[in-house]
Amino acid sequence: MKFIKIIKFAFANIAVNKRRSFLTMLGIIIGVGSVITIMAVGAGAQSYVFNQIESLGSNLVGVLPGASEEGPPASVFGVVITTLTYDDAKEIKKLPHVIAVTPYANGNANVSYENRSKNVTFSGVTSDYAKVESTEVASGRFIIQDEDEGVAKVAVLGGSVYEKLFGSEDALGKKIKLNQENFSVIGVLKKKGSSVSGQDDQIYIPIRTAQKIMLGIDHISFLRAKVDLKENIPMVIDMIKKLLMQRHNATDPSKIDFTVRSMTQALDMIGTVTNALNLFLGAIAAISLIVGGVGIMNIMLVSVTERTREIGLRKAIGAKRSDIMNQFLLESVILTFVGGFIGMILGSIFSVLIALLLQYLGYYWEIIISPFSVIISVSVAVIIGIIFGYYPAYKAAKLNAIESLRYE
Repeated sequence: MKFIKIIKFAFANIAVNKRRSFLTMLGIIIGVGSVITIMAVGAGAQSYVFNQIESLGSNLVGVLPGASEEGPPASVFGVVITTLTYDDAKEIKKLPHVIAVTPYANGNANVSYENRSKNVTFSGVTSDYAKVESTEVASGRFIIQDEDEGVAKVAVLGGSVYEKLFGSEDALGKKIKLNQENFSVIGVLKKKGSSVSGQDDQIYIPIRTAQKIMLGIDHISFLRAKVDLKENIPMVIDMIKKLLMQRHNATDPSKIDFTVRSMTQALDMIGTVTNALNLFLGAIAAISLIVGGVGIMNIMLVSVTERTREIGLRKAIGAKRSDIMNQFLLESVILTFVGGFIGMILGSIFSVLIALLLQYLGYYWEIIISPFSVIISVSVAVIIGIIFGYYPAYKAAKLNAIESLRYE
């Protein structure tokens, strides 16, 4: 009964200055709301990336130039490594359980048709690209093997590139300029919408054409292989490593010049990176909780000064130091708890609104509000109330009853 009375008294004291109490809680509200929103957006982004990568197929194996035991190889960060070749891709295709392989030779160019132009990424690929990437052609056809080998100047347009250059006009058979080179359009891909692969904004040309005419290189950017069954992926990875070590004359496994990874390994790596990023951003947002805690301590110190006579009177009629301390400490905790609860509601609402906006813009974005982030945020808010409320409560409990009664 005594504890219930203390709670009622604490709420009554907080309600006396509603505006000041709300402003005191504002830092906690913003802090908790920010943490929940950032964690929810981060989880939604992670889910979006995972779904986009998995849509490419879970039975893919990627080979990148440059060695890396953990983390991405140097080629991912723009370091040019020229050890991986088109012939490597052709040999990998001969391995058991490998049903399709496509190398990539990527570059940037300006594409134009009549008076319309667009800066695009182009990819030199083989006829296996459509099979590896599960790509569908909306009109025309994809590159064939003869065009792979014959340095043919033909192009397949991504959906967005087609719309920019041709609108609703039929593009098949038309001539486009890729930098200064003329290409014939032989196909248009089905639009995928928002996608990690960026297929809609690319142009696809034969691999040899990209190497010899557009880029003037003999190496490839990377390659992907499609495996018949998911359970055969570890075996195929081992076979690819042995094959490339033999082809690249690498007798020491510690000195290989390539990295072979499955899609599952890529997802695990991305998950590790995004989880660390989410925690980092959540920690930054949580700084505002500390700011809110300082605000609560300041207001509670002001409250102790304003209620000095009240403290003296309560001590004079028998209140103990622990009673005074518990009273002020409880008021501080109530402020942070209520602020945390309001922040939780607002953070959840903002998270849902952001997800709905992104869904409206065409992204497959899940609404993910982690119970962990909610519990941690509100718990930290309460702990901050205890920590920052302790000193004002201790100061109130130490006041002398007679001096407090004389205080004006």
